[in-house]
Amino acid sequence: MRHVDVAGRSVEGPRGPADAAERFGKAAGRRSGSARPRTREVAAVLVRPVWRTLPRAALATGAGLGLLLAGTPRMLSGEVDPWLCLTMLRAAALAFGLGLAFLLDDPARHITAAVPTRRPVRTGVRLGLVAPLTAVWWATALLLVPGEGRPPVGAVTLEAAALAALALAAATVAVRHSEATEPGLAVSAGLVGAVFAAALLLPERWALFVAPDDPRWDDAHRRWAGVLVVAVLAGACSLAEPLRRRRATVPGRR
Repeated sequence: MRHVDVAGRSVEGPRGPADAAERFGKAAGRRSGSARPRTREVAAVLVRPVWRTLPRAALATGAGLGLLLAGTPRMLSGEVDPWLCLTMLRAAALAFGLGLAFLLDDPARHITAAVPTRRPVRTGVRLGLVAPLTAVWWATALLLVPGEGRPPVGAVTLEAAALAALALAAATVAVRHSEATEPGLAVSAGLVGAVFAAALLLPERWALFVAPDDPRWDDAHRRWAGVLVVAVLAGACSLAEPLRRRRATVPGRR
């Protein structure tokens, strides 16, 4: 991407997702006239530059802390406590969710918005790169928990998926409704606050964090399924371009 300095000279700027998308759009336009490049082809071109711009430090910190928490029961001597194992798995899922809250941080957000690549495509590439790593991480976290204290895998995986979806949905909402380029810190703080509020303030009949032998276990996980569905829908509805920028481009308004 070229910029103009104070002297009016054209200079070469840093290369990233914006440059890749712009070069691909020009190349596709030369090959097919006015036809737009296919979404799949654009996504393939964006994989490498988007991979370089991922918030690796935040993701690695969340993943590493989560694995450490999940493996804590193995480090303790004595009999395995199932409640401790479940608590540590929940803490691990929260730690990884805090890392995911930074996934949409993009210092070049206002530059990439100017290229002919829709924001859902750019966000989809980020999610596609992280999704398989998330699955591997969660499988590792489950294996670190001692077998005799491991909670029901399906139910606890639902909880982890809901927390991850909640973090990503909050990030997409923050990007859509604000001009912030790095909303991850605020989103992660909000996620921690929401989890602690749910654990301490919800009445017993709406409890989310219960033990496997609690008669409310099945009802709690129906509520977790509801949280997952709402988070996915909220995130999907917030994938469009930010509202403020779209209003700014309405003809006749300044």
